Amino acid sequence: MQPHPDFVDAVRQELSDWRSWLARAVVLAYAAAAGLAVVGFTALSDLALRGFTAITAWQAWLPFVWMPACAAAIVWVTRRHVPGAAGSGIPQVMAGLSMQTPPPQLGLFVSLKLSLAKVLLTAAGLLGGLSIGREGPSVQVAAGIMQSAKRWLPEGSGITSHALLVAGGAAGIAAAFNTPLAGIVFAIEELSRRIEQRSSGLIIAAIVLAGLMAVSVFGNSTYFGVIHVPAMGLGLLWPGLLVVLLCGLAGGLFSRLLITSLSPREDRIGRWQRVHPVRFAAACGLVLALIGWVTAGATFGSGYGFTQGLLAGEAHAPGLVVVLRFISTWISAACGVPGGIFAPSLTIGAGIGSDVAMLTGDHAASAALIAMGMAAFLAAVTQAPITAFIIVMEMVDGHAMVLSLMAAALGASLVSRWISAPLYATLAAMQLQRLPVTDPPVRN
Repeated sequence: MQPHPDFVDAVRQELSDWRSWLARAVVLAYAAAAGLAVVGFTALSDLALRGFTAITAWQAWLPFVWMPACAAAIVWVTRRHVPGAAGSGIPQVMAGLSMQTPPPQLGLFVSLKLSLAKVLLTAAGLLGGLSIGREGPSVQVAAGIMQSAKRWLPEGSGITSHALLVAGGAAGIAAAFNTPLAGIVFAIEELSRRIEQRSSGLIIAAIVLAGLMAVSVFGNSTYFGVIHVPAMGLGLLWPGLLVVLLCGLAGGLFSRLLITSLSPREDRIGRWQRVHPVRFAAACGLVLALIGWVTAGATFGSGYGFTQGLLAGEAHAPGLVVVLRFISTWISAACGVPGGIFAPSLTIGAGIGSDVAMLTGDHAASAALIAMGMAAFLAAVTQAPITAFIIVMEMVDGHAMVLSLMAAALGASLVSRWISAPLYATLAAMQLQRLPVTDPPVRN
């Protein structure tokens, strides 16, 4: 039996260890900075979305010029100056956490430079009307800031680069969605796969500080407001199963398409993308402008406002719009710009849930089916069901739907696994191919 500690002696040792207190102060300061960075990122992204709306309102034809030009410029800057900023950013953080990454090469995946580039280039993509989100990139932004704390930590602090990256990634999710519990689960399910006891306090502290920064600016409100759902009965079983099946199939297909699109290919389009990436991005921008014109702007941007309208019962999503949002998000992610897929995935899932509610005539349960669709499609794309259902539960204050959201996420993730390899793990493996060939690394 382990003896109990002596209280007085434990307090004396704790107060006399100045290195430990200095390390804590540094970590807390950088966690607050990471939270402020995500807050600034959110404000800049919202401004960019409003800017694109103003551009389309000024001249309806302008997206046909503006979107190809923006996509081409962003890809040119990214590939020439900050290739590590491309994509969502979550695979880069996972690559940085890999044992294959030597400490000197960590800057290929996370750094202050990449964090700044990620903010500016993702906001530029939203200004260009691309179907991308800021939530996934917030993981790389916050992780890069937290990782930079390493240089200021005293020797023997016991805080590793691995712990800082996990804490930063978790803080990024928590601050981006205002979902602290989802940040912890994301750290376990996607980033670390396990949480060491000595790292758990660091992760929680980073989430609390980053979350406080977000709450102090935006208030303690849920991401999509509060939904009101009727009592969950057996009448919701068949519509719910249909939502899960459709989201699982669509999410698995989306993940597979994205992995294929970002992998080296020898077909005509793959060779063109590899040899002329800027021209390819411009062509993608032109296609996105055409899709946006067909849908009267419903596929432009992250889809946040559209999803909010669906949950509030103020909008509807015809099946064609959902399919075209699916295509526009795939094209936006595949063209090589920095940007995430979380927000667009939530929009697609919400659209599927809304369509099922209209198809079955169960309008009273529309909000519940929409929330289930959001959790199911996000889980199917990421194959991280626990993170997906907790994100949605916290975003819509859907604690009354815990079991249904959990079942939807788990079911859709299972269907997705029959179709596609895990998205982020596969993309992280592609990121590791950028490492120079060296001796096996020694991580601290």
